[in-house]
Amino acid sequence: MSQKMLRDFGRAIARPATVIVGNWDLLRSMALREIQSRYKGTIGGLFWTVVHPLLMLIIYTFVFSVLFKARWGQEGGADTEYALILFIGLIVFQLFADCVSRAPTLVVSNVNFVKKIIFPLEVLPLSVMGAALLQMLVSLSVWLIAYLIFYGLPPTTALLFPLVLVPLMLFTGGVCWVLSALGVYLRDISQIVGVLVTVLFFMSPIFYPVEMVPDQFLILYQINPITYAVELSRQVLFWGHFPDVGLFLILTAAAWAVASIGLLVFQKSRKGFADVL
Repeated sequence: MSQKMLRDFGRAIARPATVIVGNWDLLRSMALREIQSRYKGTIGGLFWTVVHPLLMLIIYTFVFSVLFKARWGQEGGADTEYALILFIGLIVFQLFADCVSRAPTLVVSNVNFVKKIIFPLEVLPLSVMGAALLQMLVSLSVWLIAYLIFYGLPPTTALLFPLVLVPLMLFTGGVCWVLSALGVYLRDISQIVGVLVTVLFFMSPIFYPVEMVPDQFLILYQINPITYAVELSRQVLFWGHFPDVGLFLILTAAAWAVASIGLLVFQKSRKGFADVL
């Protein structure tokens, strides 16, 4: 491999970090603007960011713990255990779903950034991810309060939760960059993504543990990145288990590769955005 190829490969690998660090202030302001725009004109304003996850947690607790008497796996557990474990899965999946669902229309809905001004378009998917992370932080706060009420202090491994999210965030960023570019040239992609997100929701271990999946279908869950994000999050937040270091490093490396490829696809495709739009 020539030195030029090595340099190009190194730049491609480092590019996601370069985009984030080089546009940090812009990312922060755009993420806040994204959150504010969702609730602009409403009476409650940002208060709805708290109300929604709180209501969802109450509903899930009542339906699954009181009405269905659901338990996680075969080990039983307290009435509220199922709802809290389920809510972790929902928090993690919602981060992915919010970003991916918005991605196909990001460039199309910001034509001014494409045609009239010099703007780092690769920041658009990251700003949506930043807003989704802020919403996740609120939902996680609601979960932590519920955990404190029913179980006391969470395990110390809960401090590892931000680290556990790193592979998912990298993977989501890569997917969003690709979908944002495809959405410019193929407008139907947003409809396709909506269907795929719904399928992925039920094909991820959110309402049920992986142990319940029949062996012949287990491969579908092993190649599903959401599975690992949900399982690792539950391990550190609820069960108090340390994640497998080897598995975490493999997931991070694979997710970084997806992010690098996704950003490369986006930057190669953006040359034709102005012509299409």
